[in-house]
Amino acid sequence: MMHSSSPRFVSRLTRDTLAIIMAGGRGSRLKHLTDWRAKPAVPFGGKFRIIDFPLSNCINSGIRRIGVLTQYKAHSLIVHIQQGWGMFRGEFGEFVELLPAQQRIEAEWYSGTADAVFQNLDIVRGHDPEYILILAGDHIYKMDYGEMLVAHVQAAADITVGCVDVPIEEASAFGVMGVDDNGFIESFTEKPAQPAPMPNNPARALCSMGIYIFNRDFLIEQLIADADRPNSTRDFGRDIIPQVIEKYRAFAYPFHNPATGDMHYWRDVGTVDAYWKANLELIGVTPELNLYDRNWPIWTYQEQLPPAKFVFDDDNRRGVAIDSMVSGGCIISGARVHHSLLFSSVTIDAYSLIEDSVILPNVSIGENCIIRRAVIDKECIIPANTQIGVNLEDDRKRFYLSDEGIVLVTPEMLGQHVHHVR
Repeated sequence: MMHSSSPRFVSRLTRDTLAIIMAGGRGSRLKHLTDWRAKPAVPFGGKFRIIDFPLSNCINSGIRRIGVLTQYKAHSLIVHIQQGWGMFRGEFGEFVELLPAQQRIEAEWYSGTADAVFQNLDIVRGHDPEYILILAGDHIYKMDYGEMLVAHVQAAADITVGCVDVPIEEASAFGVMGVDDNGFIESFTEKPAQPAPMPNNPARALCSMGIYIFNRDFLIEQLIADADRPNSTRDFGRDIIPQVIEKYRAFAYPFHNPATGDMHYWRDVGTVDAYWKANLELIGVTPELNLYDRNWPIWTYQEQLPPAKFVFDDDNRRGVAIDSMVSGGCIISGARVHHSLLFSSVTIDAYSLIEDSVILPNVSIGENCIIRRAVIDKECIIPANTQIGVNLEDDRKRFYLSDEGIVLVTPEMLGQHVHHVR
């Protein structure tokens, strides 16, 4: 029998795994950023989209059979996957399959995360995996799913749930669990109003990452049983997991560094404030999420663009970027950029100042603008002399102002209508 620590053992587990990424959600807490795209298609980190992170984790973990479940405003997501994720070889049994809601079983769209997989059970059976890895398509993190598969097999579990500990005041947005001394789940409550704290740390709660490993037959059995329950919401967190923890082996896999016990980087960028903060974290000297890690690269559609350019060197008109990340195709023309992240093909004209802001692709900013603590959506054209983040009461009337004072600007708010994929 092959030892569980051998690379060959892990590669056999990953080879026998089908990953299913849940990418159909709207992500309404991101407000206007998801008016025209599903949350997994929202740009992140200068050149990526959110879904690139779970997809890259699959590739880097050796999992090359992947289904992506889509539903809400999926066109930009579909185009992105078609453009950037076509490196798989079908003759080797590799694929990324797009699985849109097709009303294949009933005349209904996906009514929950469990229902989305249930409606594609014939496809799951056709691929004949030993294990099924269910992933949320809207979180930012780097994770070796092979290690989680090993833990699942060693625990002889029917289901394994990836988990992180989060501050207790934020835990009501997640599924909160309690575990025994051996790591098996004793309780699970989806998005509780009063989250239960961890026994050894009352300031934090143990929460689901929305990552599940199922043994294939067990998953099929549970989904069919759930479909027959009249009051089920057809959701993994609300319905499936609470049903199985009493009768079956449900194991909690902590996403932390075993040497230090510290939790690895994981972000739910589900609000405008969290999205802004997570993007700007990347600018730090040693950010928790290292995009320059060649041992665990994040893959994406690589648009062919010229290098970023900084022009003019007059005393009052100097093109500079300080403590910032600037992507390909950008032109900083006599403007100043400070502690900001610029996505691809952003142009900023003379005498403008950009501070603490996230500027998405193809934004054009005119002369004499001041933009502070803002997220500017893709394709915006900012007229000359515009001020954003200077007078928040004025901003509130024109744009979206978050709880923490971050200004979100979209083309529609500027009276500009973009009639193509975003």
